[in-house]
Amino acid sequence: MAQTVGFFTDTTLCIGCKACEVACKEWNGLPNNPLEFRDSYDNTGQLDHANWRHVRFVEQATTSQDKPIAWSMMSDVCKHCANASCLEVCPTNAIVRTEFDTVFIQQDVCNGCRDCISACPYGVIGFNSNTGTAQKCTFCYDRLQNNLKPACATACPTQSIKFGPLDEMRQTAAKRLDALHQQGMSQARIYGNQEYGGLHALFLITDKPEAYSLPSTQSAVLPSRNNFPGYLTAAVTAVIAAVAGLIAFRRRGEISSPSPSAGGSAPSPSPAGGGQGGG
Repeated sequence: MAQTVGFFTDTTLCIGCKACEVACKEWNGLPNNPLEFRDSYDNTGQLDHANWRHVRFVEQATTSQDKPIAWSMMSDVCKHCANASCLEVCPTNAIVRTEFDTVFIQQDVCNGCRDCISACPYGVIGFNSNTGTAQKCTFCYDRLQNNLKPACATACPTQSIKFGPLDEMRQTAAKRLDALHQQGMSQARIYGNQEYGGLHALFLITDKPEAYSLPSTQSAVLPSRNNFPGYLTAAVTAVIAAVAGLIAFRRRGEISSPSPSAGGSAPSPSPAGGGQGGG
């Protein structure tokens, strides 16, 4: 029987090599990023339809005069939330929970409405204009089905990305956190145990979540299954389209109908075939 699986990403071990990004792209056949200069060492930019792993480069201030700035790297990924808002708002049930308790977008069912993109609090879902569908990390679902580790965890040279049963990942994270606290890193914490009902991607961070572009749950508003605003928007759009179609139809009728002659009535159309109707 399949187990609930998870990631544990230890930012204190990440060296920013991007091996996880490369392995993810190679395994999933994702396109390469265009070569462009950015304001940092980050040449990926963000998670989207073409980037399912993204190494963030986070600048952190220190108390050292010799080294006032330190770098902290974090390999970001879809969190596969226990309370997955993307799954809740999907109107076609394209987004499902697999036997491994991960969140998966069925490409042949997705209609490209992009409700999931708006609902995701982590901004991990992107829209592929070539396929017309929403895409994100699949947790290497095909590899899981064949008892293989996800490509990113397999490629990580420092074991910053760990993979296994979710309960085991929580225990590993707790032990690592205790070790860092004993070393004096009191600011270290685990992100993902409580957020959005619990995440399947845990992160050991050494600063506030916002420094890593991770939202806190204090301002979290999860949409309901009904997704009333989304359906209301769709309904209004449909009504406007129907009214516009009706107006266009009536205008075509007015243009095609002959004008009545002066002093007489409009001629009646002849029956099909030009013959007279018989009694």
